[in-house]
Amino acid sequence: MKVLFLDQSGKPGGAELCLVDIAKPYGENALVGLFADGDFRKLLAENQVPVEVLTTQAIKVGKQSGLFQALGSLGQIVPLINQVVQRARKYDLIYANTQKALVVGAVASFLARRPLVYHLHDILSLEHFSKTNLRVAVNLINRCAALVIANSQASKMAFLEAGGKSDLVRVVYNGFAAKNYEVDELEVRNLREHLRLEGKFVIGHFSRLSPWKGQHILIDALSQCPQDVVVILVGDALFGEQEYVKDLHQKVAGLGLENRINFLGFRADIPQLMTMCDLITHTSIAAEPFGRVIVEAMLCGKPVIAAEAGGAMELVEDGINGFLVTPGEPQKLAQVIHNCRQESVKTANIANNARISASERFDVRIINQQIQELLKSIRSPTS
Repeated sequence: MKVLFLDQSGKPGGAELCLVDIAKPYGENALVGLFADGDFRKLLAENQVPVEVLTTQAIKVGKQSGLFQALGSLGQIVPLINQVVQRARKYDLIYANTQKALVVGAVASFLARRPLVYHLHDILSLEHFSKTNLRVAVNLINRCAALVIANSQASKMAFLEAGGKSDLVRVVYNGFAAKNYEVDELEVRNLREHLRLEGKFVIGHFSRLSPWKGQHILIDALSQCPQDVVVILVGDALFGEQEYVKDLHQKVAGLGLENRINFLGFRADIPQLMTMCDLITHTSIAAEPFGRVIVEAMLCGKPVIAAEAGGAMELVEDGINGFLVTPGEPQKLAQVIHNCRQESVKTANIANNARISASERFDVRIINQQIQELLKSIRSPTS
């Protein structure tokens, strides 16, 4: 089977990292078409996944865009659709991995007469999308997609509540290769020394810096913790959210936490940094579609505190393989952090449970097999 994958981003976010794992087994029978250049293209190339940047002109439509912005982007989208149609005719199906890829892929699938698969990595709700974008997405999916792969039950339910057709959607969780999260202890010690974190209780937060990801909640919680508790924030702003980064730095200064919070920006050594941490927090204030960093932390054998909403609730059983707290409440988060420090043996047992359950539930080989079987079931009759 030959698959044309489409993705709007040049930067490797959660949906993009998932796509690398899905596309890699297809080898030369896959092509990933990107709508922007960047580190994601390099990552695909490093993994021997054929990749082509189809346009370098950014599509100026975001999740909160209205009708006029959408119409104004048509001049950019039409040439891109033509590019996709030309390539799609050489492949068995089109696999759209993001919302902009869905829009382009839907039209291209009709013109090229190839089935469309949409991988849903979002909670389709007004909390995340404008009314216009939500309506466009659901209508395109219902009319054009042969299959929707939702990355969690939470994503599936939001799709159905927004008017999506139930017979289109199947849930397949993200896959992970557990061996990628096995880290040498010497590396970890050296990293701690390099970051001057010896003797500290280190809390990690791994995500782009964005209001809904809730880094401000962790900062408020840290202000209620003892002096030896420190935080590393791994990630940076995307999609024009630089103002939030300024707000975070101001909050840190206002609370006198400059020496207890490290802004590390985007990093490639995520398994090493996670393994270095004593605890990892997930603080999204809106429902998360899946929660990739939660599983990564589990595979690193680290205790996770996650916001009790969306896909995170499908990954974490409170007190069994992690901890759940009410989103947006720093006092409760601070209390669970305190409990984890005080009850170190219990916390270590929970972290070990997490590693075992995550390696069994999210094995990339099993996940890829599930996706491949689904794709075979809707393969184009003309191929």
